[in-house]
Amino acid sequence: MSDRSHAREKTAGGESLVGREWSVEVGPIAHGGHCVARHEGQVIFVRHALPGERVVARVTEGRVGDRFIRADAVQVESPSPQRVTPPCVYAAPGRCGGCDFQHVAIEEQRSLKAAVVREQFSRLAGLEVAVTVLPLPGDVDGLRWRTRVEFAVDANGRAGLHRHRSSELEAVDDCLIATAGVIDSGVLDTEWAGCEAVDVVDAAHPDEPVLVPVPAPAGSAPGGGLVGELATDGDWSGEYVVDARGFWQVHPGAASTLLSRVTALLDPGPGDRVIDLYAGSGLFTLRLGELVEPGGFVLGVEGDARAVGNGIRNTEHLESVEWRANRVDRELRSLVAQGVSADLVVLDPPRTGAGKEVMALLARLSPRRVVYVACDPAALARDVKFASSHGWSLSSLEAYDAFPMTHHVECIAVLEPTA
Repeated sequence: MSDRSHAREKTAGGESLVGREWSVEVGPIAHGGHCVARHEGQVIFVRHALPGERVVARVTEGRVGDRFIRADAVQVESPSPQRVTPPCVYAAPGRCGGCDFQHVAIEEQRSLKAAVVREQFSRLAGLEVAVTVLPLPGDVDGLRWRTRVEFAVDANGRAGLHRHRSSELEAVDDCLIATAGVIDSGVLDTEWAGCEAVDVVDAAHPDEPVLVPVPAPAGSAPGGGLVGELATDGDWSGEYVVDARGFWQVHPGAASTLLSRVTALLDPGPGDRVIDLYAGSGLFTLRLGELVEPGGFVLGVEGDARAVGNGIRNTEHLESVEWRANRVDRELRSLVAQGVSADLVVLDPPRTGAGKEVMALLARLSPRRVVYVACDPAALARDVKFASSHGWSLSSLEAYDAFPMTHHVECIAVLEPTA
């Protein structure tokens, strides 16, 4: 048991159930990469299982009286036809926590993610949505896609990956969801004495992956230095400078797919006034700045000052683009107080979502359309519910498998004023 798990057991109330094993029928998939099962009325979140299976579930966290407990499927008594042998030897109970669905056929993974999106919208937004999770180009049957990986470092200086919900490390000699460039960088063959972690960034430029020790050595470049990335929208191609440790989509097909879909759904034209919230280093801002010319305007708002600096550099040739380094809620309050309005808004918030206040302030800008990019369907569903109370409706929803083998899914929602 991990130190982190021990802490939970000590601070909880009833008798510990950790280590108990029960044979259970596995119910539906739930948000978070686990399925729901029950034993004598106790709700169990079971990893490494599939809906419809009978498994032996070993409790990994929980006590008598807890609302739910966590468990791993350590034996499969009745397998699902969608079960496959995990391609990675580390994707097993008690081992690496990076992947949730290596035991699931790739098409079924996407079906499970779609079911989660539908359930979150039904439960949190009161909407019944039809959605299909689509694959992205650039992976190999769900493997070799992750262009950015942070490896933790153990006391011996060896890089590895965290076990599920644990501070303990799993020593690995490969990570099958990482790109070949990440693994070939030598990160797993190097001793990282004095480091807590090491980031490996397999960007478009430079040609060789960048390795960034954490904490950074004295005198090293802030943010791990700069790397170059590319994104396309049809025949258009854009080059971006970002911090090595800054935010960029980790799947090689994600940035271009999201950019193309956002511009198509937003449908900007010359003269439009667009606000790009949580703009990062300008993935959407750069393309939108060109699409609104002549006569249009794009305001990029981002709370990370270093990302804003990179965004200014990426869009410096466009007179139509302006940047604000500010928290999104603060900037929106200022814009609303000044009576500013917008024709279109795009937002790509962190996993926690935009939140109630931001969605309310957006409505006061009176855009004709909002395109919302989300990496968490629960946060998105909550924000869609908030928007509905201000006269906005969900007009379309798309989902993409930007994180194969994990439970994560990327969604794009379009909100428009209710007729």
